[in-house]
Amino acid sequence: MNWTKVCKLDMMYADAGVCVQGNNGEQIAVFLEGASNELFAVSNHCPFAKANVLSRGLMAELSGKLTITSPIYKQHYDLKTGECLEDETVKIKTYPVREVEGVVEVAL
Repeated sequence: MNWTKVCKLDMMYADAGVCVQGNNGEQIAVFLEGASNELFAVSNHCPFAKANVLSRGLMAELSGKLTITSPIYKQHYDLKTGECLEDETVKIKTYPVREVEGVVEVAL
């Protein structure tokens, strides 16, 4: 895997997302779950709104899954799998993500 440094962990807020740009120009939404300090990375592009907005969405547990809610049309995406809870035919891209010595890295 090609790990890319995207931001410092101390620049992130618990239960909120940040938008970062990958090497290929694609926008990636990175989230820090507060209770477990687990990181998640998904495409920032909402397929329903056709806009790069998912980093602005709200994190919530829904149906036993940790999700991000699109701020425009309110679809919920599983942060682990990228699956849309309202439409099983829609899925957003997910990325491996890790923290190394205080720096968040995403595999692109």
